[in-house]
Amino acid sequence: MTDRKKEEPGSRGAVAFAYRDFRLYQMARALVIMGAEAQSVAVAWQVYLITHRAIDLGYTGLALFLPGLIFMLPAGHAADRFDRRVVILVCYSLQFVCTLTLFFFAFEGIHRILPIYVVLFFIGTGRAFSGPASSALVPHLVPTEHFVNAVTWGATVFQMANIAGPAVGGILFTLPLAHWGATHLAGAPVVFLFTLCTIIGFLTLIGMLAVRPGRMEHRATTFDLLLEGLRYVWGAKLLLGSVTLDLFVVLLGGAVALMPIFAENILHTGARGLGVLRAAPALGALSVSILLSFRPIRRRAGRMMFFCVAIFGMATITFGLSRSLWLSLPALVILGAADMVSVVIRSSLLQLATPPSMRGRVSAVNSLFVGASNELGEYESGVTAQWMGPVRAVIVGGIGSLMVTGLWTVFFPALRNADALTVESLMQPEEQLEQPSI
Repeated sequence: MTDRKKEEPGSRGAVAFAYRDFRLYQMARALVIMGAEAQSVAVAWQVYLITHRAIDLGYTGLALFLPGLIFMLPAGHAADRFDRRVVILVCYSLQFVCTLTLFFFAFEGIHRILPIYVVLFFIGTGRAFSGPASSALVPHLVPTEHFVNAVTWGATVFQMANIAGPAVGGILFTLPLAHWGATHLAGAPVVFLFTLCTIIGFLTLIGMLAVRPGRMEHRATTFDLLLEGLRYVWGAKLLLGSVTLDLFVVLLGGAVALMPIFAENILHTGARGLGVLRAAPALGALSVSILLSFRPIRRRAGRMMFFCVAIFGMATITFGLSRSLWLSLPALVILGAADMVSVVIRSSLLQLATPPSMRGRVSAVNSLFVGASNELGEYESGVTAQWMGPVRAVIVGGIGSLMVTGLWTVFFPALRNADALTVESLMQPEEQLEQPSI
């Protein structure tokens, strides 16, 4: 008899769900992401109805991004120095207070946006600390050989919640509650109530996790220690190329922040249409993530990543040119599908090419770049849309994304030539002395 060929990591369908803590964690993520996405629809629509200015939509992204910039170093250190589960619980308790504040603002009918920006800043602060802790927690939930499978299913859960969240937000925002005697809850308040319920569910499920990662970093806190994550990413060109590619491509090609304008003034679909537009990229990403769960990326991961990022840029241009909902939706579905391949590869690179004691600080650096590409990208989109109009802003951004993709294939050959998503393939020789242990 011949020996059965050894199964590669992450190749057995839904094997990650065999582990209780992983199941609880993904249920918790699904709830809180749905709530956050629904809330983002309500906040964006609320701000735009108050001011009708594109740049004010951009400021919402800036308010969420700034805490990540300010607190990047201490957030990464906290994820390595304290129990990552406890860090997450504390951060989302802050999120609960912030969402409760947004509910009272909407319930009382406040028509000033400055208080909303202040609350968004504190929400961004919670995300700044919870992001690195959450990312670094995942390798503790499954054995090393199933980590890529866990990343892929984590991305699948994220996209499922991304589909449901904006749609639920759009539906709840437009519910005719006035006909049922609940006028003060109509619009944003009912969405914020939904988000509060999802945060409560999240806190409950995270509290049920059995894993206790404990303290990874035992050295005394110094400024030099805080900087280690930045130094590590700068020295590991594989990681540097990955995070900066995502930064510039999404920063330039992000059209999500302008969707309220496209929904209202270009596609004429209203709040319900906004929810559908926001969900379309997640639908494409969900389809691809399920496919990758059963047919994982085995070879030439770097080349596939660059190819899909180029598709992302072309889909962005198509969305900007479209004047029909039925063309915009497929463009956004393709955009989300291409981005999902990049997300799975980038997330796997981040954890597998980083020693466990450094994962919090490296994840904090990555969170800053992701925040810059998303939240700061919203600000950039708002500014450029105010300057040159939303359509030109999206088209120019898509072209810029394609240019960056071409340049990065030249500047970062280590990323372009990345092959299998395994520790042995990705770790540099000097880093292999400290293998990830679960």
